[in-house]
Amino acid sequence: QVQLVESGGGLVQPGGSLRLSCAASGFTFSSYRMTWYRQVPGKERELVAGISNLGIRTNYADSVKGRFTISRDNAKNTVYLQMNSLKPEDTAVYYCNVRYIQNDYWGQGTQVTVSS
Repeated sequence: QVQLVESGGGLVQPGGSLRLSCAASGFTFSSYRMTWYRQVPGKERELVAGISNLGIRTNYADSVKGRFTISRDNAKNTVYLQMNSLKPEDTAVYYCNVRYIQNDYWGQGTQVTVSS
């Protein structure tokens, strides 16, 4: 079955950096686009970044452009989100996502807190 396991979250000061990882299994990773979303309590989950199956095309939310970078290693079945110049408004639970056979699959999420 499809499994997505995020890691790398934590507490960081404004201006700091974190790298999130999402290890995937249960499907042919290199055939599917992967995305990162985030959610704060009381708000809808929002798309942060996406990457095509071979990593050629990426897209970002306007709020993170120039600060976040999505990448993937198809040999390791892992997608990453490098987050630089973090701001308090980046505080959220970050989720990895794949749409596999018309179903959305999510990891358990990893908390990112940006605070001094």
